[in-house]
Amino acid sequence: MKRNGTTRASRGSGVTELDDRVRVALYERFVEEGEAPSADDVASLLSVRVEDVTGAFRRLEEAHVIVLVPGTSDIWMANPLSAVPTAFAVETSRGTFWGNCIWDGLGTVAMLGGNGTVTTHCPDCEEPTTLRVDGGRLIDADGVAHFAVPARRWWDDIGFT
Repeated sequence: MKRNGTTRASRGSGVTELDDRVRVALYERFVEEGEAPSADDVASLLSVRVEDVTGAFRRLEEAHVIVLVPGTSDIWMANPLSAVPTAFAVETSRGTFWGNCIWDGLGTVAMLGGNGTVTTHCPDCEEPTTLRVDGGRLIDADGVAHFAVPARRWWDDIGFT
């Protein structure tokens, strides 16, 4: 959609065409390397200024696409991927990753081909749990996923949620 000469990713999001290029490069590099790229890395990949990438990171955060480490331009979350270790280890044929929660762990498996595992533990009893996904389907799964915060409030404090 064009508005005031700027291509926008979605209505009202404030995300520009450059932001979309930055987002794609960020995710491609994250999956390829298994860790979040820096603004310098993305700027080099796209042959643009670091300041432009930093601005794109901030707009992407405002649009709830990514989360930055508070007070920095470093990636904390590029949903469903986490740049820091979490309680949700994800194994796929494309590599090992961290999910921000069980939902993101399963989303990572789906994003990377629909086959893999998410290993975590029960937050109540600490029992280890492994969820297997094959062909996009959860296999031999018993249990309940509990979301303590309603989805409409996740972004109130996404680091806690």
